[in-house]
Amino acid sequence: MTSTATDLSAGTDRQLITALHLINGEWLGEADTERMNPARPGELAALSPSGTAADVGAATTAAAAAQPAWAALPAPARGAILMTAGNLLLERQAAIAEDLVREEGKTLAEAKGEVKRASDVLRFFGSLGWAATGEVLPSGLPDTTITTRREALGVVGLITPWNFPIAIPAWKSAPALISGNAVVIKPAELTPLSATHLARALQDAGLPAGVFNVVHGKGRVVGDALARDPRIAGLSFTGSTAVGLGLQEILNARRARVQLEMGGKNGVLVLDDADPRKAAKVVAAGAFGLTGQACTATSRVYVTPGIRAAFLDALTEEAAAYTPGDGLEAAMGAVVSPQQFEQNQAAVRSAVDRGAVLLTGAHDGDPAGPLFFPPAVLTGLAFDDAAVTEEIFGPVVAVLEVPDYEAGLAAINDSRYGLTAGICTDSLAFSTDFAARAQAGVIKVNRPTAGLDLNVPFGGVKDSSTNTFREQGKSALDFFTWGKTVYTGV
Repeated sequence: MTSTATDLSAGTDRQLITALHLINGEWLGEADTERMNPARPGELAALSPSGTAADVGAATTAAAAAQPAWAALPAPARGAILMTAGNLLLERQAAIAEDLVREEGKTLAEAKGEVKRASDVLRFFGSLGWAATGEVLPSGLPDTTITTRREALGVVGLITPWNFPIAIPAWKSAPALISGNAVVIKPAELTPLSATHLARALQDAGLPAGVFNVVHGKGRVVGDALARDPRIAGLSFTGSTAVGLGLQEILNARRARVQLEMGGKNGVLVLDDADPRKAAKVVAAGAFGLTGQACTATSRVYVTPGIRAAFLDALTEEAAAYTPGDGLEAAMGAVVSPQQFEQNQAAVRSAVDRGAVLLTGAHDGDPAGPLFFPPAVLTGLAFDDAAVTEEIFGPVVAVLEVPDYEAGLAAINDSRYGLTAGICTDSLAFSTDFAARAQAGVIKVNRPTAGLDLNVPFGGVKDSSTNTFREQGKSALDFFTWGKTVYTGV
């Protein structure tokens, strides 16, 4: 089935319910996969096609043909297209946000914020079209000038997750495009409409056909084909650690560039000198905001003895304010899928079976009904319990006691993950030491672990990231370009 531009142009109602492949400027595919609203069982949220390796091949062929002319376009002209696309997203913010709520489950406020973030990202990187990208360096040789250049990789593949279904595609696509690359993106199966809105904005802004291509489908089909295609010079992936490491093996085998942002089990250390209510607000925002469905979410907290009781009381009160429901109306949205809902339930139930104390919420909902999962605060766990060490990806936080700062820092670092870490304290000495010694790519002092500015580098260490190329900010350009040094003699 081929869709026309008219079919995809509705911006104020639910006419845009079918997401198709975008290959060489044409909307293609047979929409055979249903996506249901996680907050309203039986309500269709989106339709999308099941892509094949042949679809990936066609998209890559189109990208390879379009890339040289795109790279030859002056960078300010490329940037102008990104800026226009960002403005279009902002104009369409209300309609896009409602679609995002229906297919992903988050609240309308969170969805509007995410669309604004995607718009800001496009405009930020669009503005870099006017920025200098090379250097002039002195030479030890007479009558010689040395300059450096950054060249586009060529065609890049992007694989993006469902939890930020328009922001992450934007923050991967924008640095790739401003650098002169052509893109083939595989969005998450659960959230096809959000990526479609991004593609529409780029197309309507005047992006040439073939420069940005979208192929929907299963990761084991579409993602695998992207990783194996020799024309894909680099692949940027956000998702689970297991899948990311598998992709890395494929890309490394053919010496292609790979960027991985993967799991997290983010810890916060709360010290006796912190205000317990302020600390509880920080932890709750990081743990329960976005329904806990963020790789940067707070999932384990280490508290020193003097503040433990007051902090737990305050955290329990804060958790009660995060009442799950339909994201168009509620303070906390739905869990994204029945599979994730059951995973959350299993994590809480098994922890209780092992002796944990559940301080908040009843977690016996039906995965066939609305996927509303209240915040869970667990105590009484061993430091090596699965609820403390393994990523759950839901609004579940474990609180453990540590005797002092050094023990808390050691507990924070005792993890296979290292994405974000936080500390709540009024001590400059402790916060400075924590920033230096905590093993994580992002450190938060008296701030939630979730939430990042678009102009600063983002990435982790250990099993959270390849720890080579960072995303966001000007650092994001490094992955999508390679360096060249030019000697010029007189």
